Amino acid sequence: MVSLLLAAGVALAVSLVGTRFLIDWLQAHRLGQPIHEDLPGHSTKAGTPTMGGLAIVVGGFLGYLASHLRSGSIFTRGGIAVILAMVGAGLVGLVDDWTKVKWQRNLGLTKRTKFGGLMIVAIGFAVLGVTWVDVDTELSFTRFDSIGWDLGELGWSIFAVLLILATTNAVNLTDGLDGLAGGSAIFGFIAYTVIGFWSFRHQDIYSVPQGGLDLAVVSAAMLGGCTGFLWWNAAPARIIMGDCGALAIGAGLAGLALVSNTHLLLPIVCGLYVMVTMSVIIQVGAFRMFGRRVFRMAPLHHHFELLGWPETTVLIRFWILSGLCTALALGIYYADFISTGALD
Repeated sequence: MVSLLLAAGVALAVSLVGTRFLIDWLQAHRLGQPIHEDLPGHSTKAGTPTMGGLAIVVGGFLGYLASHLRSGSIFTRGGIAVILAMVGAGLVGLVDDWTKVKWQRNLGLTKRTKFGGLMIVAIGFAVLGVTWVDVDTELSFTRFDSIGWDLGELGWSIFAVLLILATTNAVNLTDGLDGLAGGSAIFGFIAYTVIGFWSFRHQDIYSVPQGGLDLAVVSAAMLGGCTGFLWWNAAPARIIMGDCGALAIGAGLAGLALVSNTHLLLPIVCGLYVMVTMSVIIQVGAFRMFGRRVFRMAPLHHHFELLGWPETTVLIRFWILSGLCTALALGIYYADFISTGALD
C-alpha cells in the first residue's frame, strides 16, 4: 500500500508542478494548439498551450521509479512492459503535437505515419508479452481461465496489437473537451489500481506474471499524473493534453488489461471511450451508406454541445458516465471473485 501511495504522490507532485512550468515555457515560445474551425464555440481556445500530456507521462514514469526506492518493492517484467508501451505511445503523440504547433496545422502527423508509430509500439509490447513477460494467452474477463479460450501466442499478440490501437485512438477521440479525457482516465486507473492490488493479495486465484502489485503501482502513478495535470486542464483549460497524453493513457490502460488478464473487462472500464468511438463509427457509416448523419457532430460530446449543453455540463455528465462504468466493471470483478468461493 505504501508503494501505491508513493507512486501516486510523486506522480501527482511532478505533474502538478511540471505542468505549471510547461505552460510558462510553451507560452514563452508561443506554442499553442490550432483549433478546427468547425468545432462549436472552441475558437477562443486557439493558441492554448498544448503537449500537456508530457507532464502526465513524465509524472507517471517518475512516480513508478520512486515507488521502487522503498525497500521490498521490486520491478516486474509486466510493469516494465506497460511503462514502455505508455512512454512509447506518448513519444508518438509528442511528435504529432510538435508537428501541429511547429507548422500551425491541426492535422499533425499523417495518418499513415502516426499509425505506423503506434504499430511499432503495439507490436513491441506484444512481443515482450509472449517472450519476456510470459503472459497467459487465454482470453478472459477477470481471470486467465474465466472463459477457457486460449488464443495461443500468435493470436494473443494480434489481439494485443488491436486492443492497443483501439484504446489509444478511443482516448484520442475523447480528448475534445477541457478535462474530459484526463478526468475519465482517472476512473480507469483507479479501477486498475484496485484490480492490480487485489490480484496481488489473492495470487492463488489470479494468474498475473510476478503478481499484480507492480501493475497497481503503474496504475497509481498514472492516476497521480492525470490528477496533477487535471488541475491545469480543467475548464477553462490553461493547457491542452494533446496526443502525447491521450495515446500514453490509452496504451497504459490497454497494457494493464492485457497483463492483468482482464482483456474483455477493459471495454466496460473504458465505457465512455467506447461510446465516443462508436458515435464516430456510426456517424461515418450512416453518412457513407445513407448520406445522412445520426448526430449533429461526432464525436459524441460535440453533438451535445450543438444541442445547447454548456461544455461544463457535458464534461460533468460524461465524468458521471465514466464513473458508473468503472463501478460496474469493479462490481463484475468482485462478483467473479466471490464466485470462486474464496470467502467461504
